[in-house]
Order: sequence, then C-alpha cells, then structure tokens
Amino acid sequence: MAGIKVFGHAASISTRRVLLTLHEKNLDFELPFGKVPAFEDGDLKIFESRAITQYIAHRYEGQGTNLLQPDSKNLAHYAIMAMGMQVEAHQFDPLASKLAWEHVFKLIYGLTTDQAVVAEEEAKLAKVLDVYEARLKEFKYLAGDTFTLTDLHHIPAVQYLLETPTKKLFTERPHVNKWVAEITKRPASQKILQ
Repeated sequence: MAGIKVFGHAASISTRRVLLTLHEKNLDFELPFGKVPAFEDGDLKIFESRAITQYIAHRYEGQGTNLLQPDSKNLAHYAIMAMGMQVEAHQFDPLASKLAWEHVFKLIYGLTTDQAVVAEEEAKLAKVLDVYEARLKEFKYLAGDTFTLTDLHHIPAVQYLLETPTKKLFTERPHVNKWVAEITKRPASQKILQ
C-alpha cells in the first residue's frame, strides 16, 4: 500500500501517534519530512493525529490489530472508547506534553528545565493517573479489556516520560505501571523507538 504517506517529524508525539497506528495495522507507508502530522491515503488528505488514527482504525479495521472495541457496532462500547480518547486528549496529553517539553525537548534545544513547571505539571498529572489507577483496577486497558486507540494515544508521551524523573508517577501506581509496561512493549511501540 504505497499510497499512504505521513508528513511529520518522527520525534513528534502527534506524528508518533499516527505511526503507531500504522504499525499496529501492519500498513506500509512513507514518512517524508514535514512539520505537522498530515496524512495521505490515495486522494484523501487529512491532518490532526487523532482524526488520522481514527480513520486508519476504521478504514483498515480488518487488518492488523483491531484498535476499536471488539464489537465496534456496539455504541455503548464505542462511546466508552471515545470518552477515553477525549480524556487522553484533554486531561492527559496537555500535561504529559508539557512535561516532555521540559524534560526532553528543552534539553535537545540547549534550554534549561524549569523545575517549578515540572512540579506543577507532575502534581496535575498525578491526579489524572489516580483516576487511571482506579479504572485499571477494574479493566486491563482504559476502555475495557482490549487494547484500543484510547491506549495507543498515550504511548508516545509515555515513552518520553519513562526516560525522565516523571517515570515515578507511573511506577508508584501498580495498575498504571502494569498497563504502561503492557502498552509500551507492543511491537508497534518498539518500532517507533528505532
């Protein structure tokens, strides 16, 4: 399927979200260098990583890993997954991305980590992870007992944060720690680290 192209920087959290989805679906693609994640599949051209991942999951539902709920026609199950994606986008990602900026990207650009910002954002992220811990006591994954886009969307930021002192927020919560280990050991997760 040489018709799929992803435009974005391979280190970008948003671009990695799209690359993970393509790897989970076992799809061939090109990654020309670009500045923002954009996607071409034949004549279709879209941007915004979460919209791209949802398109891929639906368009290629029968190929590779099913990233939707097992019964994708069950609206209640789909709504739980969609709710999880919204929580990731609006509660988890803004905090995790800020922490990745402070711990990882600032160092790449020769800037100094602002420890006050780190402390503030870690306190906020801890509250989100407390909610995740409660959810993961009941289910293996955030949207239920199967890996879905809800989990996949977390992986790029989590991978960066596991290489920083913020890792402690994940490891000190046993169910979150187990979930993080599970989602980051996936073959697709390992491919984007190469």
